[in-house]
Amino acid sequence: MNPTLPQDMPTRTLITALQSFGVRLADPRAGLAGRRGGAGPSDHKPMTIDGTTVMVPVHNAPAFDSPFLVEPPDANGLGRLLRDGVPVGTVSFPSTPRFYALTTGDGVPYHHIATLHGRDVLATTVLQECVRYRSRRMTCQFCAIGQSLAAGRTIARKTPEQLAEVARAAVELDGVRHMVMTTGTPPARDRGAAILADSAAAVKAAVDLPIQGQCEPPDEDAWFTRLRDAGIDSLGMHLEAVTEPVRQRIMPGKADVPVARYMQAFEAAVPVFGHGQVSTYILAGLGDSVDDILAVCGRLTAIGVYPFVVPFVPIAGTPLESHPSPPPEFIDAILAPLADMLAGAGLSAATVKAGCARCGACSALRNYEAAGVS
Repeated sequence: MNPTLPQDMPTRTLITALQSFGVRLADPRAGLAGRRGGAGPSDHKPMTIDGTTVMVPVHNAPAFDSPFLVEPPDANGLGRLLRDGVPVGTVSFPSTPRFYALTTGDGVPYHHIATLHGRDVLATTVLQECVRYRSRRMTCQFCAIGQSLAAGRTIARKTPEQLAEVARAAVELDGVRHMVMTTGTPPARDRGAAILADSAAAVKAAVDLPIQGQCEPPDEDAWFTRLRDAGIDSLGMHLEAVTEPVRQRIMPGKADVPVARYMQAFEAAVPVFGHGQVSTYILAGLGDSVDDILAVCGRLTAIGVYPFVVPFVPIAGTPLESHPSPPPEFIDAILAPLADMLAGAGLSAATVKAGCARCGACSALRNYEAAGVS
């Protein structure tokens, strides 16, 4: 039985509202445990709404005061979703994957090496340390990469052998369909590309699994061919913020790599990986205007880059933990025209081989695509 929604509330509208306001849970133990800290989507919990699995904030400040509440799941695994006490739909929760119960030969739990994101994507931060995170003056103000490491929920460096072992188990036991490898930025000019190449080669030798690698633009464009040849199918180089003043304020260390260098890297990477197989993650709500974001998205789509725009989620324990989440209307003003822009450029989440855009759980963008919003 699939969760359902009232006919008068499009799925994309509800998802956007949930990701802006977060959700209170009557039973926090339901389904797969929420993620706290770490890289990628944090303070979230995966939920399935009308057949779409999304990451919804449950552990941060906005969620504590959210108008949305999920009641305990019934015998069929469905929980009513209420807004201010009024039912607006039902949700279900992905269950804990079987590979989480395993440990490596040297005693490391598999879920400390890689975790399930969304419904069918395996995600790992190969290097759980970042040269920018070492200084609060240089760190990205939204980043929590060090929190899960400090809490003992992961290890600092995942070896290629460990990643291959876990990836094979996740495919065989839980039907994982693609993998995301991100990394903190090391003190090297390749900015993590070498670590990703070694890791991807080991995974591809063990299991046939599409992989997205994520790093800052490396110093040499030749790394794009090396990454592809190592087994990276799709590449993510994440702007997060799109205007230099916002980047300097929110991510002062990473802003040393300017938007202009990102654009050069995108133009070099697309011919290597293919049209639509290079993407960037844009956090809406950090200070860039709707027009700023759409203007950069226009440049990206013209190159053949998929701009994956997601609502900013404040994470507990970071300098931006009290920063407001963007209102749903702000996100809708971006995603609706962006869906048209993607269609016009021949780009679609459905054709991305691996990674955040294919997963789509952190944004309603793919739902806007499917609806053909204009």
